[in-house]
Amino acid sequence: QVTLVESGGGLVQAGDSQRLSCAASGRTFDTYAMGWFRRAPGAEREFVAAIYWSGASTYYADSVKGRFTISKDNAKNTVYLQMNSLKPEDTAIYYCAAKDHFGTIRRRSDYPYWGQGTQVTVSS
Repeated sequence: QVTLVESGGGLVQAGDSQRLSCAASGRTFDTYAMGWFRRAPGAEREFVAAIYWSGASTYYADSVKGRFTISKDNAKNTVYLQMNSLKPEDTAIYYCAAKDHFGTIRRRSDYPYWGQGTQVTVSS
């Protein structure tokens, strides 16, 4: 089992920056990549960004490309999401997720492990 704990959410103003953290524990050696997803009010949970534990490849949704940066600290089993130039439409619950070797990096259903989520609210 893998446990994921997010932190760093809160209320910010449009244009501000915020950093989310996700600490992984348990059988982390079973995980291959980490992702961030978000669910806005009334919407489906959507892919935001992802990174492999090995290598430097990163992946982003078009809506956040150039504003968000995903990074990792392998020694701490922690993944970060740096969010800059935040917009009101970025308001959502942000979830950290971990996947194994199977499936695709952007597909929500291919992530078997999920954190509890952290609320990010961007006021205009």
